[in-house]
Amino acid sequence: MEIEVKPHNLLEDTQGILTGSLFVALAVVLLRQAGLVTGGTTGAAFLIYYGTRWPLAWVLFAINLPFYAFGWSVLGRAFTIKTFFAVGALSVYIEFLPRFIHFDLVDPFFAAIMGGLLAGTGILMIIRHGASLGGVTIVAVYAQKRFGLRAGAVQMAIDGVILLVAFGMLDPLRVALSLLGAAALNFVIGINHRAGRYFGA
Repeated sequence: MEIEVKPHNLLEDTQGILTGSLFVALAVVLLRQAGLVTGGTTGAAFLIYYGTRWPLAWVLFAINLPFYAFGWSVLGRAFTIKTFFAVGALSVYIEFLPRFIHFDLVDPFFAAIMGGLLAGTGILMIIRHGASLGGVTIVAVYAQKRFGLRAGAVQMAIDGVILLVAFGMLDPLRVALSLLGAAALNFVIGINHRAGRYFGA
């Protein structure tokens, strides 16, 4: 018996992307409060933020701009437009969320694990609604669709390179904890986003 797969409608995509972006933004606030970084373009934005103190939200938005052309050419217009919307929402959340929530006590180990799990869950939601958070996630989704590579494994490999750069800016313990957080993030994606496991995947 063949089961019909119905795509998400506009309202479902909107709530999924907005909710997923909020999860990731909360993870970013938690990681920043603990002085940690993460992988992907968000991690690159963190490193620029720590080095320059430019607004993290604006750095994140700008650093993703070159990836939209790649996404448009290999994953299509709808994916790219949704991704632009998701990154924009994330940037706005990161800018305004600290006005509503602040962590006075953050254990770095907990921040790494919880931040990674939160970010992974948020990114997974966004991917399931046909979008990404730009940059590395675009490359990871393309690698899974085109070559059958697991998106979590691709993203973890690229994240590892980005976190190696962090050794020149942060103390080794914080880099190690950041790597742990990236592993937690990619564990969520790797386990829960596999081609052929879910309808419409």
